[in-house]
Amino acid sequence: MKRVAGLIVMMMFSAFGGGVFAQAPNQQGFEIMKNLDIYANMIKELNQDYVDEINPGELTQKGIDAMLASLDPYTNYIPESQVEDYKFITTGQYGGIGSMIHQEADYVIISEPYEGSPAQKSGLKAGDKILEINEKQVKGKSYEDVSAILKGQAGTSVRLVIQRDGDPGPIEKTIMREIIKIDNIPYYGMVDEHTGYIKLTGFTQNAGKEMRQAFVKLKEGNDLKGIILDLRGNGGGLLNEAVDIANLFVERGQEIVSTKGKMADKNSTHRTMNPPVDLSIPLVVLVDRSSASASEILAGSIQDLDRGVILGQRTFGKGLVQNVVPLSYNAQMKLTVAKYYIPSGRCIQAIDYEHKNKDGSFGTIPDSLIRAFKTKNGRTVYDGKGLNPDILTKPHSYSSISLALYSKYLIFDFATIYARQHLVIPPAGKFEIDDSLYNSFLEFIRGKDYSYKTKSERALEQLKSEALKENYFDAITEEYGHLKSRMEKDKQEDLKKYNDQIRELLKMEIVTRYYYQKGKIEAELKHDPDLTDAIATIRDTDKYMAILSGKYVQPKPVIPVKSDDEDENPVE
Repeated sequence: MKRVAGLIVMMMFSAFGGGVFAQAPNQQGFEIMKNLDIYANMIKELNQDYVDEINPGELTQKGIDAMLASLDPYTNYIPESQVEDYKFITTGQYGGIGSMIHQEADYVIISEPYEGSPAQKSGLKAGDKILEINEKQVKGKSYEDVSAILKGQAGTSVRLVIQRDGDPGPIEKTIMREIIKIDNIPYYGMVDEHTGYIKLTGFTQNAGKEMRQAFVKLKEGNDLKGIILDLRGNGGGLLNEAVDIANLFVERGQEIVSTKGKMADKNSTHRTMNPPVDLSIPLVVLVDRSSASASEILAGSIQDLDRGVILGQRTFGKGLVQNVVPLSYNAQMKLTVAKYYIPSGRCIQAIDYEHKNKDGSFGTIPDSLIRAFKTKNGRTVYDGKGLNPDILTKPHSYSSISLALYSKYLIFDFATIYARQHLVIPPAGKFEIDDSLYNSFLEFIRGKDYSYKTKSERALEQLKSEALKENYFDAITEEYGHLKSRMEKDKQEDLKKYNDQIRELLKMEIVTRYYYQKGKIEAELKHDPDLTDAIATIRDTDKYMAILSGKYVQPKPVIPVKSDDEDENPVE
């Protein structure tokens, strides 16, 4: 058995290619070899003497995942079975039927077929419940299991049996899989007579090309005097695509981002390589807490070069670069290899993964280590903690009742019934939820479970828990009962109090059934306060130029006191 353990160590050494030992100091190389030997002997003993049968592959993956989790969230092990999923992140393509799905109890439901996809062309609709796939029942299967079965090589077929609301019996569908391409730009258009808008949701391959095409079409077909680039909710992607998009607005040869790692071959500088499309058109970039990575490279370079105004909320703060490296047996590892620095020289990484708190968690970069940098025009900007917008706006949040109705799929189910009963609706930008339709929704949810707890209720429960521990609760029982009763009464009014939010979510869900993602975005823009601020900023030339020259001081925004029923998290 010692020979077996030694063989495992040799195989691990081979997997590393020996390079880690050649480049590491002797002591570090010895530590690696010693611990690989310990690990191999541990697996041997577990396999030989543990009371039950073990799964060496599963144990090893758990060990690998735990090891990498101690570093940062972006360094991940990718087993062979998941390689195709990771390719989708960079290419935006996969083989499948082209539909979003979600889990409801024991079944997986079609959330939305992509427009023009095999799923949509075959007649699948949002709300369809999947009963069988390829003659096998899928009740009890997870969302991940069903997703893996639906994906497959383009040109192969998959047979589905579904249950549709309003139909008496099951429906059979045979769908031919195709290469599904998720567009980086689901929508672009004019938001007023002179202002263009482009929604960028990813940085997969050809994002720069898609962005150039959209921008040129807006310029050629309109009297364009300003452009709004929406990066809200964009978690990033390929670094080179961010550089190519920045290139549309800045000179060729301009440094956009540099990377610096422990190894010299990870140090590089990325410059624009093509002629720009427009160097002077006013530009506003919309960002939020979910704008990360490549989004921050793009927005940060625009800010550092004083090429446009950043508007919204502070961004996520991901300043780390990953490479995918091959491992043995077709596995891969996504590995953090460097930090990136935007033109001013700052890194906007917010979480300090190099140092742990006493409880084992990671903290943010402390304020004492935050440094000031200068933009091209001499404006002061700071590293750490993401990008701070030039114009800070209030984040959009939803009440507890709105989130409950959404998360329990009552809004989704009502939209399914509505779409079955109405073949057409007005254009996406004109459709609204009137009183009659809202009252129909209220009737639909009558008697259904959408229980939720407000922050006030959670605080009251915490008070009771602490009072019981300290033997004070008997003295406040009556007051506690009055407060709890009053809160329950107030919650009954929430359907009226937050009807604007609920109507908004209803509108988005219903519009998506008819006009898909493009229509949903168009409908959202009609009542988007950040978009309104962006248009006003472009129109106000003096304000726009004052921001870029550093002469504009934003008034402190008047943020209304948020109700205890409102949640910080947006619905996505």
